[in-house]
Amino acid sequence: MRKLSMEELNRLTVADFKNTQKFPLVLVLDNVRSLHNVGAAFRTADAFAVEKIWLCGITGRPPQREITKTALGSTESVTWEYAPTTVAAVEQLKAAGYQVVAVEQTTESQPLPAFHPTPGQGYALVMGNEVFGVDDEVLALCDAAVEIPQFGTKHSLNVSVAAGVVLWDFISKMR
Repeated sequence: MRKLSMEELNRLTVADFKNTQKFPLVLVLDNVRSLHNVGAAFRTADAFAVEKIWLCGITGRPPQREITKTALGSTESVTWEYAPTTVAAVEQLKAAGYQVVAVEQTTESQPLPAFHPTPGQGYALVMGNEVFGVDDEVLALCDAAVEIPQFGTKHSLNVSVAAGVVLWDFISKMR
């Protein structure tokens, strides 16, 4: 066994990535305060070929050193947009036909393995603030909520880790 070389990995160029078909997924960062989490979300969005990232409220925007360092160039490949409030982004996404799903522990959330995306439907996945989660006003606009089953003593995951888990789950079900 040996590691694959960069040539063997056969990765897309940024230009080719921008022109390739994306999964009908949008990642919405609701007031995410850590620039490292923002950068990691970009890198994950690139890895899973999502349509776009919405950066909302206090969420940092490129170019910023901490984002760029963690994103490893994905701020150049992933389409992103800024909204002053997450409510504004969610309202725009709903008007465009996306189902909005909060990644949050709520009285009505379902375990991630039980959620099955509808084929052909676009989804916007809302990731909340590291301390407060998804804002209550945003939660009220969501069509559903999913939570990642956890079995240890902690009740939450880092927002960038949670984004990776949820994106992989959605994509594996959409394929």
